[in-house]
Amino acid sequence: MANAVEMSTMRKLVAQLNQYRHEYYNLNAPSVADDVYDYMYDELLALEEHTGVCMANSPTQTVGYPVVSALPKVAHDIPLLSLDKTKSIEDLIAFQAGRTVDLSLKLDGLTTELIYENGQLIRLSTRGDGSIGENITHNAKAISGIPERIPYEDRLVVVGESFIHNSDFESLKSITDSAGNPYKNSRNLAAGSIRAFDAAICAQRHVSFLPFSVLEGFEEYTDWANGKHARLLKLTEFGFGVIHAVQLQDGDKAQYEQLIAQMREAAEMSDLPIDGLVLTYDEVDYSRTCGRTGHHFKDGLAFKFEDELYESVLRDIEWTPSRTGEIAPVAVLDSVVIDGCTVSRASLHNLSFIESLELMPGCRVLVSKRNMIIPHIEENLERGHFDLDAVTPKHCPCCGAETRFHITDGGKKALFCDNPDCAMRKLRRFVHFASKKAMDIEGLSEATLERLIARGWLHSFTDVYRLDHYMQEIICMDGFGEKSWDNLWGAIQRSRNTTFERYLIAMDIPMIGNHASKVLAKQFGSSPSAFEEAVENDFDFSQLPDFGETLRQNIHQWFAQEENRILWEELQEMVTIQTVTTETHSMEDNPFVGCTMVVTGKVEPYTRSGINAKIESLGAVAGSSVTKKTDYLICGENAGSKLDKARALGIRVLSPGEFFRMIGE
Repeated sequence: MANAVEMSTMRKLVAQLNQYRHEYYNLNAPSVADDVYDYMYDELLALEEHTGVCMANSPTQTVGYPVVSALPKVAHDIPLLSLDKTKSIEDLIAFQAGRTVDLSLKLDGLTTELIYENGQLIRLSTRGDGSIGENITHNAKAISGIPERIPYEDRLVVVGESFIHNSDFESLKSITDSAGNPYKNSRNLAAGSIRAFDAAICAQRHVSFLPFSVLEGFEEYTDWANGKHARLLKLTEFGFGVIHAVQLQDGDKAQYEQLIAQMREAAEMSDLPIDGLVLTYDEVDYSRTCGRTGHHFKDGLAFKFEDELYESVLRDIEWTPSRTGEIAPVAVLDSVVIDGCTVSRASLHNLSFIESLELMPGCRVLVSKRNMIIPHIEENLERGHFDLDAVTPKHCPCCGAETRFHITDGGKKALFCDNPDCAMRKLRRFVHFASKKAMDIEGLSEATLERLIARGWLHSFTDVYRLDHYMQEIICMDGFGEKSWDNLWGAIQRSRNTTFERYLIAMDIPMIGNHASKVLAKQFGSSPSAFEEAVENDFDFSQLPDFGETLRQNIHQWFAQEENRILWEELQEMVTIQTVTTETHSMEDNPFVGCTMVVTGKVEPYTRSGINAKIESLGAVAGSSVTKKTDYLICGENAGSKLDKARALGIRVLSPGEFFRMIGE
């Protein structure tokens, strides 16, 4: 079996000899004499015979580079899923929960799987969608760090990252993609290179490989095989490199902060492209019990650094009226690739945001994906020539009515269209009415609604339930027919059986959403008449959980408008409002009875409404915002500003794992 010194010597010989070959064959400028090359070649050959290890890009093996005409699809026996993500050190500490963990560099490249049988590399493939990847075995010889032959006879499956060192990417920036555009980062270049049909092209890109996991193999080494870190170290005896990693038995915030700083420095000194760190449980058997979602395994957590900034150009600002009349601005950007996704649009929120950054079409801007999800303009690189009148339309882009500036309840300046008959405002209201969280009318899409409104068949929400008056005309519409009509009318009929919460959301009272509607349903027993009576008796809604003065005023002002009260009463004659009962846990089973709990981020496998329903089944209140009255914050993937507010207020923060353990799931 090879030792570390022999493996290090072998890797250096392979790299040096490949450089000499490049100088001799490609540059016609050899830097060493032939006898020096031959001496080093013989030394490498002897080491390969002695250790039983032979690197795929060894000059003893690569006489030429193969070319293929396609990349066949291959199935991964064990899915190559992602990991849950966080930017919070507190989440790392909560995840560790007293267990031994491995903290390693998260290389910014392309996940690659290697399969060995009888000591021979038989397949190299990309991750693909996690279940199906592409066979890139022909490029094994062109990627450094991949052994082609190893002294291990059983099946061995190794997963790692194919990447390009930072300095190599700088020297390769002139290379363009298939569209003729320069590669924007080393990850994209690495991905394009390992998928090249011609291995010679891949070899020119200086792609390297480092393993981060052993999926199969080493089970026979019972004295140490149950540790992931030990398995990776074992790979060094077979010619693999080692990614920088440390083990922790128990870690506090200060220790994690120190380790993160040290590991970022180590990556920089090693010329490695990274976009974060990875924390995984070291014990293999325990990891296998953690399970997975459809997206990620639950035995690890990816720690992402701060949002990266990318330069783009703001080409235009588009304005679209919402159902409330506020005209929302959207930035149209030069396309930029962030985290592997092309970003060309970003919300500009309101006029205050535009003013604060002095945004004008033509400005160079810095763009990020906040929390790795939402495109956001972070900075304007060309301030100093802002003109508010030039960027804001004087008339609604939909109906032509004059626009006005308005200060919102949050103190932000916004642009409004006050025309209640504005076609876009009307369309948005109907889209909201038919949406899943409201009346849930499947098939009544925005495109269909737009056509029905244009024909004058929809003026009020009640008209939806009279569409059978126009059945023959609808059947004759382009894209429709009897079957389409039957499906649509069936969905409309099913929506007649609804809940108080859905009915209330459908009314579109400002700020009444999933949470507020549930609070009102609980307060008034899902009774529309009881709720209406409370309004008539000037009930103080601000006393309810998470209700404030603004929401109280919204409810009373909405009912003060005659057309709204008529709609409230007439629509009830067309639907049946049912009371929904939810299964509740025994009050002795959990510590959350009577508590107010708020969720931020994504909590697998639940939707937001699903996790709120779970909270309510515990006898707790599912809050929508963090206040002094909040008892717990459940912090999932891609947490937002609620986490910062909870910490500032000293509210206890739970990871999804902690929450589920506390309720016995």
